[in-house]
Amino acid sequence: MKDFFNNIVSSIGLNDIVDILIVSFICYKLIGFIRDTRAQQLVKGMLVLVVTFFLSDILDLYALNWILRGTMSIGIIALVVIFQPELRRGLEYVGRSKIVKAPFGQLDKEKAKALTDEFVKAVDEFSRTKTGALIVLERETALSEFAETGTVVNADISAQLLGNIFYEGAPLHDGAAIIRGDKVFAAGCVLPLTENKNLNKSLGTRHRAGIGITENSDAISLIVSEETGIISMAVNGKLTRFLDTKNVEKTLLNLYLNGEAAESGKLKLNKLMNKLGRNRDAE
Repeated sequence: MKDFFNNIVSSIGLNDIVDILIVSFICYKLIGFIRDTRAQQLVKGMLVLVVTFFLSDILDLYALNWILRGTMSIGIIALVVIFQPELRRGLEYVGRSKIVKAPFGQLDKEKAKALTDEFVKAVDEFSRTKTGALIVLERETALSEFAETGTVVNADISAQLLGNIFYEGAPLHDGAAIIRGDKVFAAGCVLPLTENKNLNKSLGTRHRAGIGITENSDAISLIVSEETGIISMAVNGKLTRFLDTKNVEKTLLNLYLNGEAAESGKLKLNKLMNKLGRNRDAE
């Protein structure tokens, strides 16, 4: 036995170590990617089918084995259809280049503070007057296809402009405003709704659209309810509610001043949003 392990260890080269590390990293990323998503339950179901297939072969359950073998023969096509949303998000994630920086992290401190102040003024006014608003901040994944569903504005960000866009009588108030860098790129945009069935039933279309766009991209959604005036923010498909203007200011400053790579910025943002969520729950 000792000689057996010695032979294995002696046969492992540098290429084998690198190979193992790469595969381990890919597996780690895949597990993290599908965790807390619909894909997690689908993967569990697939594992049950695979285990059942091998058990049916061992126990000579010919009919069951024949059915499962036929099912697995078309498994690749079925996987593409079933996992289409997850595959799309995964390919977008892989395709996000860290060489080309997102609009966030490219602004100096004074400019970032000025833009944040405009957002805070607008959100504070929306919350006070119970004006419904959905503001989407574009990051590395371009939202041009969603901007095309609305009206291109390409104007400097200001509280007055956002107020005019989401004024109840305005023609663009029912859609989303997409922010690209330091500009209001488009308004009145139609966004995909989340398919999450576990959301609070009190959340309407505006919140579901705000969450949906963050499931399909790395964008950040800022949402104000027209019924209650509650301020919410969606990141990576997760909604944090009951924010105040200080929370919004802190989060946006973190985004605009964060010049690091996307993954690091995402981790910092998730930690910040989780902390804000816990603080609100404690209250």
